[in-house]
Amino acid sequence: MAGRPETLEPFIRSVALGVPVGAPGDGYPWDLPVVDALRTGELDLHPGVTYLVGENGSGKSTLLEAIAVAAGMNPEGGSSNFSFSTRESHSPLGDGLRLTRGGRRPWTDFFLRAESLFTAATYLEDLPGAPMSSYGGRSLHEQSHGESFLAVLIDRFGPNGLYLLDEPEAALSPQNCLACLARIHDLVTDGSQLVIATHSPIVLAYPDAIIYECNVDGLRAIEYDEAEPVRLMRGFLADPGRYLTQLFGD
Repeated sequence: MAGRPETLEPFIRSVALGVPVGAPGDGYPWDLPVVDALRTGELDLHPGVTYLVGENGSGKSTLLEAIAVAAGMNPEGGSSNFSFSTRESHSPLGDGLRLTRGGRRPWTDFFLRAESLFTAATYLEDLPGAPMSSYGGRSLHEQSHGESFLAVLIDRFGPNGLYLLDEPEAALSPQNCLACLARIHDLVTDGSQLVIATHSPIVLAYPDAIIYECNVDGLRAIEYDEAEPVRLMRGFLADPGRYLTQLFGD
């Protein structure tokens, strides 16, 4: 399979907890198992695609947001040039992360959050000039949530970029999850690095990626077939009746 040239370095090699701005017992986010894992070891990132998977509340989106903040991006979404803020709701974890960077610097970056894309779209439209020219030339508000999400992926994202995606499947149909996967491959082939938090077995399927499971024990690298979204979806599709009986009873 065609992919990233082996000579390209990652923009971010690893993530660790640096400045001790919080300690266990200080509450969220310092009590999350994923944060404890970063106290004792580094999280190595793939030069192409790194995935974070785990149940709701496991800390994967908190960690992704913190990486975005540590890399200089807007915590509510957008690039390092975005400066909007609707509510100071992000955790202080980003201030305590240490990023070990590679020898290259990204040409561009973007933190894409399905939940805050509407706000980012409004911010863009209020900018002077023609800001939508980098997003397909059409207002993101004049498209469906999924269409606008794909417009950012296809028209805004480009070669040699650092991209963080938080649960992109929330905006996408299964068919468009496949389109997202194809776009990920284009970006990796063109020298980009991505970190993606997801529940989608489709989005998770990029070959040779690193997959980290966030759970009560912290962080561990797993194979695609071990990931809970994959195992659960395969089990359900193989025998939905068994699952429905368990859910609904006799």
